[in-house]
Amino acid sequence: MSQEQTMRAWQFTDVGKPLTMSEVPAPAPAAGELVVHVRAAGLCHSDVGFLDGTLTPLLPFRPITLGHEIAGIVSAVGPDVTEFSVGQKVVIPAAIEGPGTSLNGGFADEVVVPERLVVALPDGVPFDQAAAATDAGLTSYHAVSVQGRVSPGARVGIIGLGGLGSLGAQTALALGARLFVAEKNERVHDFPRSLGAESVASDITDFAGEGLDVVIDFAGFGTTTDGAIHSVRRGGRIVQVGLGRARGEIDLQALTLNEVELVGSQAGTKEDCVAVLDLVAEGRLSSRITEIGFEEIADGIGRLERGEVIGRLVASFG
Repeated sequence: MSQEQTMRAWQFTDVGKPLTMSEVPAPAPAAGELVVHVRAAGLCHSDVGFLDGTLTPLLPFRPITLGHEIAGIVSAVGPDVTEFSVGQKVVIPAAIEGPGTSLNGGFADEVVVPERLVVALPDGVPFDQAAAATDAGLTSYHAVSVQGRVSPGARVGIIGLGGLGSLGAQTALALGARLFVAEKNERVHDFPRSLGAESVASDITDFAGEGLDVVIDFAGFGTTTDGAIHSVRRGGRIVQVGLGRARGEIDLQALTLNEVELVGSQAGTKEDCVAVLDLVAEGRLSSRITEIGFEEIADGIGRLERGEVIGRLVASFG
């Protein structure tokens, strides 16, 4: 009898406990599935939510291997897999039904995934940038392009220039928009200017006279959404992405009398991920990445929880 192959995996076991490094059986693909040898896995604030109990109800079983921002190389394919082959570079766009949420995820040497969830990785895109693109990238792109309907020449306000906001700003510029950025942390104001922002301020209401067509709120502290209502032009659109607070108070009178549209935006699609990877490949979009090793993943989650990370934290290994 052959000895069962094992691999390393960082597993969530219970609320309030840190991730546990375990030796688990290496996955084998069933029909319609493939195995990806993980080369990079992004860490996300959702992972913090799984550990602290906020998002734990989303997880169908435990222990479960977390990690939903995944880039790597196909190492095995099951029967009926037609679009991918061993040795191909791929990503797995973040999805509720995907690895790291409903299935064992990418904080492991290998991950098994249904073929329908996988996207080919274009040449020239590094694995760390690809991993960040699978969640932050597609979420930002979906908010700006799909929900925000940003088009060339549009005047776009971005609230919050964290990992999502910086990608949203780059997406708006890539779509030909004029960019106005509101970010409370003045120490990072030079960054959006370097990207090509027309103006940078600490509060979105500083742009109330600019005739903003669209405002995308990547912060979501209630006051930011209310500020967006008072800053966007009559008939303009606000896209809510950030959830810094679960509830907020807004000026319904201003919203109504100025016929402002307020829409939500969450995650994205495979098509959004493809579009984002193309922008990365073209050099028009790039995440600000802090790279760590596989052994540092549990500590990295702690750094996220303490707010010590600027941009995106990505574990590179494999």
